[in-house]
Amino acid sequence: MKDTFEATRGPSPRALERLGRNLASISDRLLPDPFLLAILLTLATGGLGIVLAGEAPGRMLRYWGTGVWDLLEFSMQMCLILVTGYALAETPLLRRLINWLASLPRSSAGAAALVCAVACVTGALHWGLSVIMGALVARDTAVVAARRGIRIHYPLLGACGYVGMLVWHGGLSGSAPLTVATEGHFLADRIGVIPIDATLGSPLNLAVLAALMVFLPLVASRLNPSSPEQCQAVPLKIMSAWAVAQRGGGRAPVLTVGEKAADAKQSAGVQRWTLASWLNTSPLFGVLLGGAALVWAVELLVERTVAGGTFGIDLNVLNLIFLSLGLLLHGRPISYVRAVERAAGATAGIILQFPIYAGILGMIRSSGLLELGVGALVAASTPETFPLLAFLSGGLVNLFVPSGGGQWAVQGAILMEAAARLGVSVPKTIMAFSYGDQWTNMIQPFWALPLLGVMRLRAQQVMGYAAVLMLAATPIFLLALWIMPA
Repeated sequence: MKDTFEATRGPSPRALERLGRNLASISDRLLPDPFLLAILLTLATGGLGIVLAGEAPGRMLRYWGTGVWDLLEFSMQMCLILVTGYALAETPLLRRLINWLASLPRSSAGAAALVCAVACVTGALHWGLSVIMGALVARDTAVVAARRGIRIHYPLLGACGYVGMLVWHGGLSGSAPLTVATEGHFLADRIGVIPIDATLGSPLNLAVLAALMVFLPLVASRLNPSSPEQCQAVPLKIMSAWAVAQRGGGRAPVLTVGEKAADAKQSAGVQRWTLASWLNTSPLFGVLLGGAALVWAVELLVERTVAGGTFGIDLNVLNLIFLSLGLLLHGRPISYVRAVERAAGATAGIILQFPIYAGILGMIRSSGLLELGVGALVAASTPETFPLLAFLSGGLVNLFVPSGGGQWAVQGAILMEAAARLGVSVPKTIMAFSYGDQWTNMIQPFWALPLLGVMRLRAQQVMGYAAVLMLAATPIFLLALWIMPA
């Protein structure tokens, strides 16, 4: 078969590629499991409260215990963002879309660019959708390319599928902007409610999003190894599962062999008509609930937008919209239930870690560490440099608190108070934090776990290329925060 591998035009950025691999290697050696990081951060915060704020150990423990359940509503909102996005990505309509997208590339560079572009667009729409959609498009694009004789580098496509997490916090599901746009959020007594027009809809954020969506696919298209021998092929298990799905008549090869076997077993158990089987498989009730919920969500969105003069979306409205769309597009209620069951495992980190973050926030607020942190930020900053410092601090803390929502719970109060004292725009500070949080996702593999499972990859194979994309995006963030108004 004719070798259709195409070397990328121009020199590949080998220095950046090597640096990315080194950064990923350091991260892999030094950073333990994210839950252990949350524990270590708790101990460090308690120690700082004792040493710097002069609090007794017993009082720090009391502050932690008092705050540990303060973010239960927020935790559920974050779980629903992930679950509803994941379930939507598994609808038949999106599966057909994935098949069509996977058939488009005709070269290795085109495959990397397409996967990166899809991940960016879906990341801007909904991070939970992007996590699974990026993985499925990357996997199926790699399989189709391999069957056509195109030599792609499979780990590179994995990194491209993960890049949605480099744009998500400036998109419609951004935790910090949506949180401060929600009535009664945990910082409402300090900053009030900040409409998303001032954050996600600002010229600053729209310019950053546009630049990332154009520039990142271009960079991805030039990262494929110039030699065919350096390309890593699609794992045989992935190729086999794809072939099994095709032989089974599925239009979209997105289920694993185990999932298809479970579906077959379930189907065999309901072959005889019963009232229960009809209720489970009839699309009537899913469509009724999904349609009614969507009508209410749209009505609420319009009402808020008209009353407030700004786009009235928040976490609750967004989750309701995606829940409605998932029910409508799955049709059968039992199909949606199965998709949610598959998605639920990915919420374990949120469920386990958010109470720990809430306890940390309780210690920071009650011990005086908040005031100390604000004072240090104010002393180290000017109104001009503070957004850059907020960005860098967001990136650093994200390595230890790999959740945008949990991180905002820990950092939000400090950043908002410092911004107020320096006279810096609150919306710009929120976006600076958001960019920092998403920036270092590329070297923090916590949210890559669903993608790694779908693609049968190890974090070490993906993080090097993801780090290159992170470095490529860095000038966009810094220049925008430096020269653009809020």
